[in-house]
Amino acid sequence: MSKRLPQLRPGLDIFPSPVPERPGLLLRDPFRYTEEILIIPPLLVHGLLFLDGERTEIDLQAELSRLVGQIVPGEVVRSFVETLKDGGFLETEEFDRLRELRHHEFAAADLRQPAHSGSAYPADDQGLASKLNEYLGETDSAADGGLIGIAAPHVSPEGGWQCYAAAYNRLRGAARERLAEKTVVLLGTSHYGAPERFGLTRKPFVTPLGQAEVDTRLVNWLEARGGDAVISEDYCHAIEHSLEFQVVFLRQILGPGFKILPILCGPFVEGLFSGKPPETDDRVNRFLQVLGEMAERHRGELFWVLGIDLAHIGRRYGDATAARAEQGYLGEVRELDAERLDRVCVGDGAGFFELVKPEHDRLRWCGFSPLYTFLKAMPGARGDLLRYDQWNIDEQSVVSFAALEFK
Repeated sequence: MSKRLPQLRPGLDIFPSPVPERPGLLLRDPFRYTEEILIIPPLLVHGLLFLDGERTEIDLQAELSRLVGQIVPGEVVRSFVETLKDGGFLETEEFDRLRELRHHEFAAADLRQPAHSGSAYPADDQGLASKLNEYLGETDSAADGGLIGIAAPHVSPEGGWQCYAAAYNRLRGAARERLAEKTVVLLGTSHYGAPERFGLTRKPFVTPLGQAEVDTRLVNWLEARGGDAVISEDYCHAIEHSLEFQVVFLRQILGPGFKILPILCGPFVEGLFSGKPPETDDRVNRFLQVLGEMAERHRGELFWVLGIDLAHIGRRYGDATAARAEQGYLGEVRELDAERLDRVCVGDGAGFFELVKPEHDRLRWCGFSPLYTFLKAMPGARGDLLRYDQWNIDEQSVVSFAALEFK
């Protein structure tokens, strides 16, 4: 009997090869369980469809032979599968062990190391400070008092720098002095996190500009009371950029005095598919209640920073047609984004959810869960839109994002 093929791991990054002389599909692991990057040649791309845990080596060999019009040796099939298995791209016992090892390594580490320095931003302190100064510019836009939080993008700073600047420049001047000794509650999108879960960590965040220490007393408080929605030392912190980018900008603006409370907000899948508010889930409701209680107990000690993006439109995100920023349908996206942001700014969580839930969020707002979490924890907060932008993340796909302040 022919050997059944293992299943290709879900959630992998798969996109056209960027190397002209090596056409095909590029495979990359966003979880960084493996650092391998593979380029699958065009013929073997068809073979990826056969890695479903059901079909066999003979099935795949027969399909490849049909495509080329001659017998493909079994060694080719086995080498293809072994390369994927050895790289950690298949659901196998070897991958299970690799994943367990990575989770253990993160849990045992003393520090949260930067995952995106050297790619999304410079890895050396002088280069990073210079680049951030270039993004932030010279400004007198500091807040005039009463500021309790901001929302900034988590898109690449290269693409979203004007929104980053609009948000973080509000923390200059007197605002900087007020925030220097506070705890910054970081609410970020958990792109790869478990639905209806909130990931915590006690690990200081390392940046080229220095560390950001964690307020462990508040982490302990949330862990003790947050119930089953809490994931302690969530591995997603090891790879997630939505908070890392915020810490980098905060370190540049505020210096070393502040502490952070990093919270990754998983997607509210049950709410979007049931049409019922996220807090209908008892686990989510308990955590939101506890976070709100913490916010009330420590109101004068906290500042809130949300790392959020908005709509995701175009081929990269499964749409049939390409997208260009501010052109065609993206004009309507701007209006739909504005409707949602208006509900956020007036503190209307219920109205916000009503706009997001149709078609399980057809705009694919990856900032929905942090924003909704903030509105529930801080029901008295009111916001102002500082800037809105759209950016072509590639030639066929657009991300929208915004800068907001809350008082």
